[in-house]
Amino acid sequence: LRELSQFPSIEILEEKGDCIYIKDMDDFALVKSLKSIARVYLVVEDKNYNPAHISKHKSILGDLIQRVLEQGDKKDFKTFKITCAGEESAEVKKINKYIEDTFSLEKKEEADLKIHIIKNLNIWEVGLQITPRPLSLRTYRAMHMSGAMDPTVAWALNSMCILENKKTYLNVFSGSGTLAIEAGLVYPNLEKIVGFDKDKEHLSLSIQNIKKAKLIKKIQIKEADIFDKPELGFFDVIVSDLPFGMAISKGEDLNILYQSFIKYAEEFLNSDGVLGVYTSEYKILKEIINKSKFKIQKELMLKIITKEDSYLPVKIMILGFKNYK
Repeated sequence: LRELSQFPSIEILEEKGDCIYIKDMDDFALVKSLKSIARVYLVVEDKNYNPAHISKHKSILGDLIQRVLEQGDKKDFKTFKITCAGEESAEVKKINKYIEDTFSLEKKEEADLKIHIIKNLNIWEVGLQITPRPLSLRTYRAMHMSGAMDPTVAWALNSMCILENKKTYLNVFSGSGTLAIEAGLVYPNLEKIVGFDKDKEHLSLSIQNIKKAKLIKKIQIKEADIFDKPELGFFDVIVSDLPFGMAISKGEDLNILYQSFIKYAEEFLNSDGVLGVYTSEYKILKEIINKSKFKIQKELMLKIITKEDSYLPVKIMILGFKNYK
């Protein structure tokens, strides 16, 4: 909402769960440029827009498809998939045939053009994702790294740290460099951006991503282990996508790792600095924080979809020193 409020041309209509509805715009370029949004859909709603109705009035869907194809690059849309109840029904098969014949798109399970027909309470919604891939898949990603931080979440964490008035920024456990890159792209005021990680594969990938983002002169990435307390200077902001789940090395004690991270931040964060962290193991972290020099200033709970189509609860936590007024 804070990002959307920066653009007067965006008219917010309502919020529903994890979705924000805005008034339709003639040009999709602005919404495609948003950094806090994972996906954008062009939608129409009506109490009668069920699959049977759409199969008889195909132009309702056809007009939406035409707009999405015109606003994007047609070569990016070669396949489609409809998600709705009764996907094997005669009505949905008619809709599929109409799309194949009219727009020369092939029906596939993993599709470029994602269409949904769903019911929200008493209203049916027909929608299309306006880009083949989510907006969270940034163009600087040289390749996907398993367990890598979602760039949309990285943008949110940085935003919650209020980086506009900061000068120095450290990314501990920098991984593929997502947090540092998002900071470098959005905040030109940052004069020093440093990241460190002990994994050589992660370091190599992060350098590829940084080069692709054209930030090689702005972001320094170093090989270092948190247990060695690398002396890189003092920072206005320290952030981390803390290792959890599959990112934990075999036999590694999460308590000891998180304690070492907090002690490191206590030593190298400026007295008026901000500490931003992201983890699913927030209960362990909170116990450590309670015994530290830090206090929690803001928290944001998120639900991340895993490969198994289940939800993983994670938290962004923003901390500051207890004794700073």
